[in-house]
Amino acid sequence: MQKLAKVDEMNAVLEELSSRHLKGKVRALRLSLMALLTGGHILLEDIPGLGKTTMALAFASALGLSFGRVQCTSDLLPSDITGLSVFDRTEGRFNFIRGPIFNNIVLIDEINRAMPKTQSALLEAMEERRVTVEGVTYQLPEPFLVLATQNPVEQVGTYPLPESQMDRFLIRTGIGYPPEEIEKGILRQGSIRDEIMHIPALVRTDDLVSAIAAVKEVYVGEKVTDYVYAIIRATRNHPLIQAGLSTRGGIGMVDAAKAAAYLHGRDFVAPEDVRDVVHAVCPHRLIFRPEHEGVDKEHVLNAILKEIPLPLT
Repeated sequence: MQKLAKVDEMNAVLEELSSRHLKGKVRALRLSLMALLTGGHILLEDIPGLGKTTMALAFASALGLSFGRVQCTSDLLPSDITGLSVFDRTEGRFNFIRGPIFNNIVLIDEINRAMPKTQSALLEAMEERRVTVEGVTYQLPEPFLVLATQNPVEQVGTYPLPESQMDRFLIRTGIGYPPEEIEKGILRQGSIRDEIMHIPALVRTDDLVSAIAAVKEVYVGEKVTDYVYAIIRATRNHPLIQAGLSTRGGIGMVDAAKAAAYLHGRDFVAPEDVRDVVHAVCPHRLIFRPEHEGVDKEHVLNAILKEIPLPLT
């Protein structure tokens, strides 16, 4: 097993953020880094006030990446995300003013408050890493991560994300309430918004690019591929599920498992890496039959995993 490029630096970022600035958010931080390393995107679904926005700001600062934020409302326009052309009278021509999407890390806050037309403006950016405005295509910076949040409880004035939009998110997770002692410390300390704005960059952009390249080279063996396909096939044949995992969902599972293996310091994927990421990658891609809409997806996925033996490698 070879030494993976910059793996110690990436784990050091997680350790620094989770131990000093964002205590109790280890899992959400790790999944966000995994999404960034694989070129994916992450949806944080949780109730307001648990630190989703704070985590996004700290994450960008620690990685030394540019940060853009979009606060979604019902009157938000696609051009508010992508940018628009403005006529310059002195030059006698239109100049394109770039929107917040032209950053390395873009926080789309309360994404389900934006109208479907505005939500669709993100599809090209998330999938193709580019934006087309008035017939002209602009490339987005690399690395690029969309970190979106939504409130699963509130329904008034929201527009549920369509399946095609949900499928663009490699990972969906929540933050949850912090442990008791950590939350008491947060209550004593108060807001850390000013503190995180001054977190120094812990890695260079070149190091991050090297880490992304190293994740792509993580080896995926035949037994692991067979195991991933067995999960995909089981979701497609399950009696409660109308539409199981797509091929893109299977690719996402493999990519996330490669990132998990990388952060564990391995240059190959083990079946345990797949088990480690399956609950973050799969549930939001499963479409249940209308008569079973209220069934707990996590419970069904657990039942599927129990039926598939973990291969020995």
